[in-house]
Amino acid sequence: MRWLIHLFPLPALVIYTLFVVYPIFSAFLYSLYDWNGIKRGAFVGLQNFMTLFTVEPFNEMFWNAFRHNVFYFVVEMIVQNGIAFGLAFLIYRKIRGSGFLKIAYFMPRLLSVIVIGFLWKLILNPNYGALNTVLAKIGLEEWSRPWLGDPDTALLAIILINCWFGIGFAMLIFLAGLQSIPEDLIEAARLDGATGLRMLWKMILPLCMPAITIMTIFTFIQAFEAFELVYAMQGSMGEPFYSTDTLAVYFYRMAFSSGAGDVTLGLGSALAVVLFCIVGSVSALSLYLMRKREVQH
Repeated sequence: MRWLIHLFPLPALVIYTLFVVYPIFSAFLYSLYDWNGIKRGAFVGLQNFMTLFTVEPFNEMFWNAFRHNVFYFVVEMIVQNGIAFGLAFLIYRKIRGSGFLKIAYFMPRLLSVIVIGFLWKLILNPNYGALNTVLAKIGLEEWSRPWLGDPDTALLAIILINCWFGIGFAMLIFLAGLQSIPEDLIEAARLDGATGLRMLWKMILPLCMPAITIMTIFTFIQAFEAFELVYAMQGSMGEPFYSTDTLAVYFYRMAFSSGAGDVTLGLGSALAVVLFCIVGSVSALSLYLMRKREVQH
């Protein structure tokens, strides 16, 4: 009867195949055909990919969204993960109230992304939003602006909101990495004279590399799949003037959003395949390179 044990993963495998593997293969298949709405037309091979990269305005929209995704990743790595590691290190040092802080920092993660987007749209409203009101109260009214209506600030505002939303999760990952470091290694480093920044740079960061690797890859995937918060706050057009457009939003607009013009399911599927290749290849390469730098303990 031991063979029954091998059947236990079957339901999860079926669900994974149905909702992950099948959509990936179907997207690649759809990208090889011309489409008239949702009606499949003639086989066109790689023509949709060539159109995506060489024909205006598709190529311009693609590279515009791609730059935004790269910017999304860089800001999240610096702001979200930088602050999260600092908070995790403070809690690791067992400062007073660390248990409460651990819960407080994670609280935003419990909210729905749609709720987060709605609340921050109210806070950033140029007419009655809390942020501009506070700036006016403290004498900084010249700093007030339509944060989500200005192409220069809209994308950065959304990314910083996403950082605020994700800091708690990143902090827990880093904290788990810090707590996995054997205490005797830390004591040995102190006896050798390592303190302060030297201890952090030479001892703690190398030993925390597995957690850093996980968060780097997770942040990259999250940045290049950014959709929910952008859609909740700016819609499928990446407003204003496509300044908040991302590859995932662009894909949704092409493949499903008839309000943005003709639905181009073939081009949308081609973009989905390209996005999958970018995320998969860069994540695998990053995992390989960063694993080589990890320190065993």
